[in-house]
Amino acid sequence: MDSQYAVDARHIWKTHVPRRGQADSVQGELLRAAEKLRDEAQRNGNVNWDEHHERLLVYLREKLIGSGLFGAETLKGLAADLDRLADCEHPLTDDEPFDRITYRVVDWCRAHPEPVLHEHDPDLLR
Repeated sequence: MDSQYAVDARHIWKTHVPRRGQADSVQGELLRAAEKLRDEAQRNGNVNWDEHHERLLVYLREKLIGSGLFGAETLKGLAADLDRLADCEHPLTDDEPFDRITYRVVDWCRAHPEPVLHEHDPDLLR
């Protein structure tokens, strides 16, 4: 991962992601969602994949793709990475797609430096 993106991602994690449960900010929830999906694919081979992982994917799609922040090429790559993650029968084990998604999360957070309230999803159990 690019060093400045890694520094920024660590800061977002430390500042906005709680030890348990959903984040109170969109910044934290975006990074938490990306890392939950990375963990499930890389550590578990998606054996625990369920509708809650699907909810995390939908959240990433809505907030990142729907943000209006990214150009056509970036959106195309982001959509392809998220589509690839959605193929739960073939878990991603390399970091590159997850890193690219994290870059977009960091870009979103850079565009929104003040915490944006995340409305907790009462049906999300991951």
